[in-house]
This record gives sequence, C-alpha cells and structure tokens, in this order.
Amino acid sequence: MHVVSPGRVCYITLRRSAPFRSSESFPMPTSSVAAVILAAGLGTRMKSDLPKVMHPVCGKPMLAHVLSLVESVDASRRVVVAGPGMDGVAALARAAGAEVAVQAERLGTAHAVLAAQEALADFSGDILVAFGDTPLIDAETLERALALKHSALDPAVVVLGFAAEDPGAYGRLIVDGAGCLLRIVEAKDASPEELAVDLCNSGVMVIDGRVAWRLLSAIGNANAKGEYYLTDIVALARAEGRACAVVEGAEEEFLGVNSRADLALVEALAQNRLRARWLAEGVTMTDPHTVYFSMDTVLGRDVTIEPFVVFGPGVTVGDGVTIKGFCHFEQARVAPGAILGPYARLRPGAEIGEGAHIGNFVEVKKSTVEAGAKVNHLTYIGDARVGAKANVGAGTITCNYDGFNKSFTDIGAGAFIGSNTSLVAPVTVGDGAIVGAGSVVTHRVPADALTVTRAPQKTVEGWAARFRDKMRALKAK
Repeated sequence: MHVVSPGRVCYITLRRSAPFRSSESFPMPTSSVAAVILAAGLGTRMKSDLPKVMHPVCGKPMLAHVLSLVESVDASRRVVVAGPGMDGVAALARAAGAEVAVQAERLGTAHAVLAAQEALADFSGDILVAFGDTPLIDAETLERALALKHSALDPAVVVLGFAAEDPGAYGRLIVDGAGCLLRIVEAKDASPEELAVDLCNSGVMVIDGRVAWRLLSAIGNANAKGEYYLTDIVALARAEGRACAVVEGAEEEFLGVNSRADLALVEALAQNRLRARWLAEGVTMTDPHTVYFSMDTVLGRDVTIEPFVVFGPGVTVGDGVTIKGFCHFEQARVAPGAILGPYARLRPGAEIGEGAHIGNFVEVKKSTVEAGAKVNHLTYIGDARVGAKANVGAGTITCNYDGFNKSFTDIGAGAFIGSNTSLVAPVTVGDGAIVGAGSVVTHRVPADALTVTRAPQKTVEGWAARFRDKMRALKAK
C-alpha cells in the first residue's frame, strides 16, 4: 500500500497474504453501486454462432459468472449491455434480475457504457463497469476497489489493474511518485519508458456517479479506429483536477476470453480453484487434475473421488460417498454413504439413496434408487424407482420408451431382478418379488412372487459330438 499525505491513498497493491482491513484506511462504501456489464462483443475469433459471453466456464455461461460476481458485492442495479439480436444474452440477464440495454452500433467501450445511461436515469450511485467475458475476478478485489472509491481520496475513477508477467500489448497504467494514476497508455502509443511498466489495465473500473455520465459523454473518437474508448475517462477526470487510483489484483483474475484457446485457459484456472476449494473442504481426490467440477457442484465431507470424474451442472453429493473412476454426473443427487462407479453415469433426475451402490457401466436417468439398493453391473435404469435394498442384476434394462411415450417402472423394496432382464414399462415388481434371469416382464409381478418368462430348456444327449463328427466328414470331402 502506497500512502502519501495523511488521508490520501492513491494506489493500493494488496496481495492475498496481506488482507484488507477496511477500518484502517478505506471504509466500506455506504452509497449504492450499479454494475454495467459489457456483453455486446461479437467474439469473431471464437468462430461460433453462440455469443461469446454465453460460452460456459465450469458449466455456467461467462456472463452468469459476472452477474453473480457483481451481485455478491451488493450492486443494487445491474445492467447488461447487449448487441442487437442477442436474445439469449438478454434472456439470461433478465432471468438473473438484471436490466438490458442494447448497443445498436458497436462504437467502443465508452459508447457501450453510455448505452446503459437510459436504464440508469433514476440511479444516483456509482458505476461499476465490468466485462461479460472476464469471469475470474474475485469479489474481494472488487470490494477493495469500491472501498477505495469511498475513501478520503474520493477518486473520480478507480481502475483495476494487474502486474503482468508479459505486459505485451496491454495498456499501461502510469502512476506518479505517490502512486496516483496519471493516465492509461495503450501499448502502441507508449514510450520505451512506459512500455517498461508492468502495471496493466484490466478495463474494469468504478466511476464516481456524480460525474460518470458527463465524463463518458465528453469522450471523443479522434483515433485510428474512430471509437470511443473508456480508458480516456482518466485523462478527462485528471483535467478537472480529480484524483484517479488503481487497485491491483492477480493477473489471472482479468483474463478475458477472445478465442477458444482463451476459453480453455480460463476453464483450467477455474477448475483449479474449484479443486483447491473442495480439497480444503475435506474431499479426497486421488488425482485432482483429472476431476472436473461445475460452479454449482455441492460435495459433503469425506467424499472420495477417484480419477477422471466429471460433475456437470446441478450435482449434489452427500457425506462419505465414494466415487470411483471414470464417472459422469449431471443434475443428480447422491445421499450419504453411496458407492458409485467405476464408469457410472447419472443423468438428470437421478436420485441415489443412502448407502446405495451404482456400479460399473450403469446409467440412471430420472429415477430414484432407494437406500441400500444395488445396481452393480451393465444396467439402464430410466424413469423408474428401485426400492430400498432391492438388487438389480447385470444387464437389466427398464424399457421406458416405446417410440412415442416414456413410461414408469416400479421395483419394490427388497425385490431381486435376475440378470439380463427386460422390464417393459409401465410395469410394477412388488416388494420382495424375484424375477428370474433372462425374463421379459410385461405384466405386474405381485409381492413375494417369482416370475420367469424364459422358454423351457431342452437337452439332447450326445448331439454336439455327433454334429462335430458330421462337420468334419463334410469338410474332408
């Protein structure tokens, strides 16, 4: 932290090892903040029909990450700036409780922020500008920026920056000897001395709401691209005698996604964060880098996860569950003590009960497998209930689809389904019933009954030997 005259702090660099203490220098903000999230970019380098900000990271669109982030720092209003025809972007924003503004022409970042002015005409707080393709920013970093905005310095603009390992083409943040932000210089316009600076601009900033719209409206487009650059707001604020400041975060927080390669890098970083989180929460992973999570994955204590497991969106796993290798889950719930895999697949609507076993090459979809039940081998359970402590043998299939409709199979508590059985839904197997191996069951099986549908076995003594002799003789001719 760089401190100049008493009460004036212009530039802070607070690492994770040095926690921010708001009572010392920067009281937490008391006025409201509106977040303007820029999401109108076409993302042409993605080579995709899907808008760039809708591409997922850890199972969640990048825009949804940013919407959650600004909500976590108590932005009382959120406006997503979308391009024309971005109906999916608008729908996601509204579903998250945000407003939508349309940037009819893409004329630069300042122009994009101004597109939100009408939506915020009745808003008097400060403006937090974020980007829908930058999903890794920590809430703590934004909180420090908002705190500095409301410090005694009273800066017009607080810019979020980072020390780049390879500054390259990033814009440089130029500060004075006291650490106050003087200007933002694009790399192509920088002098050799300025290029030597490693403090770089992320584009994210907090703007004093009292001057935000006036300063944004004053930004010109006298540049090679004819665009209105948000970065010019610093020079305009300084020209009015207002201080500007920088809050530094880790470089990885500000990685923006402009290509599929960027998306893969951001995914890898986000996955590493989730792995570290769950290891710290008491989950055992024998090879963490082969386990993939979604942002909403929920795991209990003492869960053990073997290699090559994928958690899609909407998965909750209870305490003490063992997940063996090569499993894939999505929109599923697993109760405490269950054992899953290897090579198990839980599809949407799967509910696995306490202590249940779902074994190798078993697929469960929209079904409940109750406490203590076992489905251990090569089986499909779809649109069904498997009762408590029932045992479903290898190769069993619930035939739930007739080409037009899905129907339900009900297997009672303690029932035993022999191997290679087809249960043709709709059908019920009562509590404690036994179905013989190889059966095709099309009618109700009463409780405690035995049902066998295989053809009678016929044996012809000596037939195999006579057949071989006959074949050898024919071959010898």
